[in-house]
Amino acid sequence: MLVSLKEVMAYAKEHGNAIGAFNCCNYESVCAVVTAAEEVNLPVIISYAEVHKDIISISDIAPIMLHFARKAIVPVCVHFDHGESLESCVEAMKEGFTSVMIDASASGYEDNVRVTKQVVSIAHNMGITVEAELGHIFTSDMGVGKKKTYDEIESAEDFENVDDVYTNPEVAKKFVEETGVDVLAIAFGTSHGVYIKKPVLDLDRITEIKNKIDIPFVMHGGSGLSEDEYKQAIKNGVKKINYYTYMALAGGKAVREMIVEKGDNNNVFFHEIPLCAINSMKENVKEVMKIFALSK
Repeated sequence: MLVSLKEVMAYAKEHGNAIGAFNCCNYESVCAVVTAAEEVNLPVIISYAEVHKDIISISDIAPIMLHFARKAIVPVCVHFDHGESLESCVEAMKEGFTSVMIDASASGYEDNVRVTKQVVSIAHNMGITVEAELGHIFTSDMGVGKKKTYDEIESAEDFENVDDVYTNPEVAKKFVEETGVDVLAIAFGTSHGVYIKKPVLDLDRITEIKNKIDIPFVMHGGSGLSEDEYKQAIKNGVKKINYYTYMALAGGKAVREMIVEKGDNNNVFFHEIPLCAINSMKENVKEVMKIFALSK
């Protein structure tokens, strides 16, 4: 069933867990994620990131996402991820997305507030939930975002002030009050993409921000953490976990292994490739959804 982000966040709050948000840039990933959610009987968020527009346009992927969401036997939110402008967020709303993220975090604070307020005003009039971002979430070689790459930064100590990197609790409180945003992506050391080094997480910062504002928090760069790190972040206040890279890698690895196993003298039919990828991604998604639900 198609629902809003607000509805799945209410579920997360009631059950004390987090909801997985999985970026989908083709039919196969949408199928894998929604099928996985149905098999573990948990709500899910399927997302389309603006950066994936070179793979598939929003007008082409939206009907696929909405079709799967409407026919699913579990709640499914269709979310626009890392919207780069007011215009792109409005386009997503018109396409039928039930939630949008405006990411103006690379701009100055005032510009972030200004654009986010504009998106919130339009979205709320349409019953659509809005996510925004505050802080610096690193990006590695396969990341979704477009900020400085993680390998260019040794650690938070490379900055004169750690609050130049991680979300400042006081600033977060001010930002939420000024924008009216529903959900906030916060920075505490995670990175988009494949981790090239062990992330330095400030999990206590989540609690510090939670003590200032009572709205759901989002972990971006959710792939590649340990089970304990996921669970501690959730207990501290994270309610939405964005996950893409390791799901996509699982699909690619399965296809590669299938082709190698068949050998040079055996035929590989094209229809075998997407089916192989779907099954592998589905199992990966099921595994992390169980972790996000704080269960085995």
